Amino acid sequence: MATQNLTIDCQVHCYERNGPERPWHGHLEGPEEVTGDDMVAAMAAVGVDGAILISPFSLYHYDASYALGVYAQHPGRFGLVRPFDPQSESIADDVAEWTATPGVVGARVMLAAQEYEADHPGLNAIFAACARAGVPVNVMAAGKLPLLRELARRNPDTQVIIDHVGLAQPFLPPAPPEPFADLPNVLAAAELDNVTIKISGACTLSHQPFPYPDIWEPLSRVFDAYGLERCMWGTDWTRAVRLLTYEQGVESFRAAEQLSDSDRATLMAGTLSRVYNWTPTSG
Repeated sequence: MATQNLTIDCQVHCYERNGPERPWHGHLEGPEEVTGDDMVAAMAAVGVDGAILISPFSLYHYDASYALGVYAQHPGRFGLVRPFDPQSESIADDVAEWTATPGVVGARVMLAAQEYEADHPGLNAIFAACARAGVPVNVMAAGKLPLLRELARRNPDTQVIIDHVGLAQPFLPPAPPEPFADLPNVLAAAELDNVTIKISGACTLSHQPFPYPDIWEPLSRVFDAYGLERCMWGTDWTRAVRLLTYEQGVESFRAAEQLSDSDRATLMAGTLSRVYNWTPTSG
């Protein structure tokens, strides 16, 4: 199916209830459980064809076993991404094993998890391993965009994806007083050709109700800097559940008068399919 006929979410999470079999390491704002069946049903209800399923770091750290189980049940609906530990002594082997796994489309790095420098061996090893495997690195870089920029510069053969517009986003209302205060650093990263950006969770930065009209001026600056061919829409479901419904996260972009049909096709499917080399199927 051509991507202009698809809607693909660049970031969703699934997880099971906290329990002894797979205990949570922390807390992720959202329902007590979001199974693969739950996520597929939510997507189907609003015509979302597929999504990148990110194993939630806050709950499972570097264990992606639950996400792998969801993929096994719904192989046509999800591409898989998991976080990697820059302190690991087996990064090259771990990334090689992960990227050879069916359904895998990328890796993730959490730059805010601790203090890092741009010459950190483990970080650069993850970036290099992903370049060898031909998959992108998704980077949670809120508050760390200069570091992200330097890592991308040091690893020009690695496709780098900035998570969540590169900005700190709320888990509960209200939005921060100046949600786009770090936009200059977001725009500066666009100078690097190997950097793309997720327009994920953007609605949670709004001070206005659906359809969130106040996000479009700053987002237009992001679109201008990167070009829509380096931008991909997403909801960051389920983190955003306390701020908006899944339908609102979809329809605020699908019905946006600020986007042409061609823009929408690129932002809501085309860029993602190209960058992740993945397209959902009905299988």
